[in-house]
This record gives sequence, structure tokens and C-alpha cells, in this order.
Amino acid sequence: MVLNTINEADLKGKRVLIRVDFNVPLKNGVVTDSTRIKAALPTIRYILDNGASLVVMTHLGRPKGQKNPDFSLAPVAKEFSALLGREVRLAPDVIGPEVEKEVKALKPGDVLLLENVRFYKEEEGNDPGFAKTLASYGDIYCNDAFGTAHRAHASTEGVSHYLPSYAGFLIEKEVKFMAPLLENPEKPFVAIIGGSKVSSKITVLESLARTCSTVVIGGGMAYTFLKVQGHSIGKSLVEDDYLETAKAFLAKAAEKGVEVILPTDHVCAAEFKEDAAPVAVDSVDIPEDLMGMDIGPKTTERIVAAVKGAKSVVWNGPMGVFEFAAFAKGTEEVAKALAASDATTVVGGGDSVAAINKFGLADRISHVSTGGGASLEFLEGKVLPGIKALEK
Repeated sequence: MVLNTINEADLKGKRVLIRVDFNVPLKNGVVTDSTRIKAALPTIRYILDNGASLVVMTHLGRPKGQKNPDFSLAPVAKEFSALLGREVRLAPDVIGPEVEKEVKALKPGDVLLLENVRFYKEEEGNDPGFAKTLASYGDIYCNDAFGTAHRAHASTEGVSHYLPSYAGFLIEKEVKFMAPLLENPEKPFVAIIGGSKVSSKITVLESLARTCSTVVIGGGMAYTFLKVQGHSIGKSLVEDDYLETAKAFLAKAAEKGVEVILPTDHVCAAEFKEDAAPVAVDSVDIPEDLMGMDIGPKTTERIVAAVKGAKSVVWNGPMGVFEFAAFAKGTEEVAKALAASDATTVVGGGDSVAAINKFGLADRISHVSTGGGASLEFLEGKVLPGIKALEK
């Protein structure tokens, strides 16, 4: 997969229309986490430093195609301006004569942030007329919003039909780290997949099993696999509709010589509560009155050893209920193993990223993906419309 990247474009005197992902958390009208804004700054600075002006598009929340002041980008414009160190003007709308007037008045170095593109239902509907209007604001289109690249919306895919289109540095980095995992990873390649449900992760398991040496299955989804192997799982989470799917996956992995690591011991509890007392179960089988909440020390040791011997590691989904302190150890130890590894380590998916950040290890991972749903779909081998539009 080879993308057109923004450093290949002639930017001097041009107006660049850029799609970013500034869907940031707000509290009382203030941005509480500016990670996503900071992630796009290298591309934005590069464009401005090379003599262009910028028209910036993003969404915020889910206003459902209606203008709603609760989802206005005013607080985002303020934070963006402070981080960029120059004035960012917020347009009064997304389309319309006033916006066109502001766009036309832009000089090199100027930055105009359009209002929330999801104020218009035509955005998520990928309406060609709406996309064409957005495209009229720029000479060049740049997409640096990996978090929305799996959506075929007007601002992520539609505008690319009307303008020369390039990937920003953030999307370029995401693809650089993710694509080899599906195509030609350095071996041994270990895939660690956790989370609560088999239904949401089976496609990514099947996709990664094509190229990996070892698959680690943890979190709530592991109990469905243990049940299919004939183990007792007590009151643990199980998806009975997916028992056959789990069985078929294990058979396929065995046939391909892919090692599958499932929990062999557990940290359990009598009920799903933050203050539930943790009970160590030193066996694969879980007593009837307990539910699995985290992997046990033996399982953790086995995963850590697999990571130590790996050249590539991808991690998507926690090993247990890491939000509850008593059941966070398995996830924390796996995170530490990745941080200590010499392998190329890629972490994707909202919960694993949250865990890496919670334990303060993000700067020791080769790549922490900015897109939860997008990274999952990428690893599933799906075509992401926003990326496809940028390919050479």
C-alpha cells in the first residue's frame, strides 16, 4: 500500500483543505484531553511552513445532522489556537456565503476551522453536492484523520473525488506500522487480542492468524474458547452463539501451526463489581460460583515470555477488567512486557490504548494507534475508504 503523502505536494500559495480528527473530550466547555489535536500538529505545521493557508475540517460528537451549540467547535478552536501558537479563526458555519467569503480572504499562513461537519446530515451520507462544496474551499486535499478513515463520509472520502489528495504524516505513520502486520511482519509475530466479546474480535483474530506465529486470547472473550475446549468457566462471560466459531478458529490455527495461548489460571470474583474480592484460581477450570475477571500469574508469565521472543507484536484489547484496580494486573504486566520489548510493538483499540496511557508506557511503544474502530478494521484486512482515496 503506497500513499500520496503531503510532502510530495507543491504547497506554496495554495489553499489546503485538511480533514483532522479533533473529536476530543470536553468538560464545561474546555478540552480535557488534547492528544488528538497534538497528533495532527506536525502535518499542520508542515503545510503552513511551506507557504499554504489552511481550511480545517473535523467532527465533534454526534449532533445527528443538526446544528447544536453543545457540539460547537468553539472550545476546540481555542485549544487548537493555543497549541499551534497562532490565531485559528472559527467559521460561522460549514457551508454558505459567509464561509465562502472567509475562505477567499485567507492568506498564506492563515488557519480557518470550519464548524462541526456533522451539523449536516450530508456529511455522513457522503452527499456528492456537499462534498463538492467542501472541495471548492481548497486547491489540495489532505486527510490526517485516521480515526475516521473507516467511514466513507463527505469530508473523508467524498472530497477526494474533486481534488488532488494526500495523506498527512499521522495517517502515513499508521499505515507504515499497521500494513506490514497484515502483509509481511517480521517473525516471530505475536498477536495479543483481548476484550469482552468474541463477536467483535473474531474477524481480527482470523485476519492476524494468517501471518502470526502466536495468538494470545485474553479478556472476557477467552471464556468462550475455554468452554469449547470442555473447561468449566463458572459464571464468566460467554457467547454461546459463537462456540462453533471459536471451535473452527482453534482448528484452523492448529492446522496452520499457529500457537494459541489461552488462560491457564485466573483471578476471579463472585460478582462483577469494582470492590469485589479477588480470588486466585490456580487452574484452567473456574468454580461454578465465580467469574473470571483477569488472567492469572502463570498465564501472564507465558504471555510475557512470548513477547520477549517476538520481533513484531500487535495488541488489541485488555486481558481483564483493568478499570477495576484488583483486576488490572494481567493487562498491566502485558503492557510492561511490550514496553520492555525490542520488537516492533503496535497497540490499537481504545481500551488497550487507554491501558497503555493509564500505566504511563505510551512513549515506550513503537506505535500507539489514534483510531479505535479504524485500527480494528485495518487489522481485519478491510478496505478503509479514507485511506483508499489516498493511494497512488
